[in-house]
Amino acid sequence: MTLNRSFIQPPKLSNEKSLKTLVENRTVYSLNHCELNLFETYESSQLVPLKFNDLVVTSMLRGKKVMHLFDDPGFDYLPGETVVIPSNVEMKIDFPEASFNNPTQCLALAIEQSKINDTLHFLNERYPKEGNNQFWHLNYKNYYFYNNVELASTINKLIKECMSTSITKDALADLTLQELLIRIIQTQTAKAIDDGCFSDPNNPITPVIEFIRMNLKGNISMKSLSENACMSTASFYRFFKKELGMSPIEFVINEKLKCAKQLLKNPKIHINEVCYLSGFEDSNYFIRLFKKHEGITPKQYQLLYVN
Repeated sequence: MTLNRSFIQPPKLSNEKSLKTLVENRTVYSLNHCELNLFETYESSQLVPLKFNDLVVTSMLRGKKVMHLFDDPGFDYLPGETVVIPSNVEMKIDFPEASFNNPTQCLALAIEQSKINDTLHFLNERYPKEGNNQFWHLNYKNYYFYNNVELASTINKLIKECMSTSITKDALADLTLQELLIRIIQTQTAKAIDDGCFSDPNNPITPVIEFIRMNLKGNISMKSLSENACMSTASFYRFFKKELGMSPIEFVINEKLKCAKQLLKNPKIHINEVCYLSGFEDSNYFIRLFKKHEGITPKQYQLLYVN
């Protein structure tokens, strides 16, 4: 089930005659501060090693891999997903289903450390985070996540710039790299919250998240949220959007839908009851919103859990 993922537009596959190998055939586009690698695999393989000297942002474009990273268990890696890997860390990759009719395609964007440092310094200088000892940084423990619309759009833009023949492509790619790093940090923060791994007492967002989760069935207003963060409404909105890359209302809706999905795992519960318990007042609106976000109706989602 490929729900909640935004997909990247995959570039065309290599011409068969130009393939140098059937396993991780590599096409490289080099720019001033990054290197875009496109890898294609056309036959089943196991534990293929790969390592970069720079931090690398990888995103699946076609097919399926199984990734082995650090000492963690291997995991399926599918289109709509991104993995961020620190420099000089070896990944090992299985290609259980790869064939000429079903090739895998993955991008690996290697970014110079100096560019990352400059971007983080710029963000901490110009857009400092609220709270004590709060800084923009990449979280290397939170390395695997689904693409949201904004992240997928930024990666699409970067692919286009890297493959361009324009004389301004390096300048445009540099700006897009900044945007990409911001999107990744925001996505990592959102995933940490979603996974229940975000509990920094120094961050003003922590009491806001707790308040939202405790009051899903209540009337959650911008005023009540900003009061929990001890900010004005305007300042709070800017702060929240900067932290997570989404508005407070979008986050509240996501939390309600997450609650609804948990409830729908019970095959005996009625859809109207799920609607009420997850904080929606109108069942028709709930069904439309659920289908828009999940791709299927609440009833179809519920049927996935019927034995």
